[in-house]
Amino acid sequence: MPEIAYCIKIAKANGEKALKLLKQLAMLNTLLEIQKDDAFIYIPLLRQPEVKELETLKVATLDFQIITRTFTEKNMQRKTLVQALQKTLPSQLLAKVPRALDIIGDIAIVEIPAELEAYEALIGEAILVVHKNVRTVLAKASAVSGTYRLREFKIIAGEPRTTTVHKEYGCKYHVDIAKAYFSPRLSREHHRVASLVKKNEVVIDLFAGVGPFAVLIAKNNSDVKVYAVDINPEAVAFLKRNISLNKVESRVIPIHGDARKVVEERLTAVADRVIMNLPEKAIGYADAACKALKPEGGIVHFYSFVSRANSIEDLKQLFSNAVAAVGRKVDDFLFARTVRETAPYERQIVLDVKIL
Repeated sequence: MPEIAYCIKIAKANGEKALKLLKQLAMLNTLLEIQKDDAFIYIPLLRQPEVKELETLKVATLDFQIITRTFTEKNMQRKTLVQALQKTLPSQLLAKVPRALDIIGDIAIVEIPAELEAYEALIGEAILVVHKNVRTVLAKASAVSGTYRLREFKIIAGEPRTTTVHKEYGCKYHVDIAKAYFSPRLSREHHRVASLVKKNEVVIDLFAGVGPFAVLIAKNNSDVKVYAVDINPEAVAFLKRNISLNKVESRVIPIHGDARKVVEERLTAVADRVIMNLPEKAIGYADAACKALKPEGGIVHFYSFVSRANSIEDLKQLFSNAVAAVGRKVDDFLFARTVRETAPYERQIVLDVKIL
């Protein structure tokens, strides 16, 4: 449909510069087609520029004019969230719209900035429009905290629930994100670790949650045994459902309890490989991981949060010291990388460590 909109008329040679600045000012109307003629480019705007914005444009660009013109809508297969909100959210707030969200099954999880809290329902409905597979939109209402690593959520659109079924690398997982921790951002790690497991290995997942490491390992390897441990009874209940759902009952043994106590009582010196995905506290369980490994040693996948002030080398030294303190030795660091950014000055690191 044709639409009359304010636009910038500017020489073609300065078009790219103007586009970049308009994006920074959150003034570009991305739903309309940019137009050109022999000498000029016509860039559609969301609104008439304010005085301060005009001053910024005058300083940063050469001659231009603000005019109105008839534009045609873009033929876009899929809108971004910002595009979906352009006609309903005050234009000066578009720059604050979240650029990323987590999707677990058919639930979208978004962090709403304080400036947009009054528009959270509007944002939730726009997410449902943009992501056709989403049925529920939740806003984060607290930080992750507590022994079970849970956070509070607020339902801002769609069906009022926190349960879903998440699909990942051929496996399905029943999840209640209000009762058991789950992060889709670790999908790549689940797959990477599962691909490293060898035939006939015994694997202990010390903090298994609903089973994304344990189930995938068992699904991909018919000759393994995986002990999946978690202290959260709700997580273990979902873990058992997911073991059955993915038909790996013969290869995954779910255990409810504290990881250190379970290793001491049942799993001392049995593992070829140990997974330690509890980044807030995993370093405190280095003794349990070492005790779980067979006498000849094995591999540990260790996850930890690291501040920007510290390096991967610092984390390696910290883990080496923790291993040495219980009478074992780091033979080699096989792999190390940043898994994800978790805060402005914090990241999650994984170390694959060979321990003797």
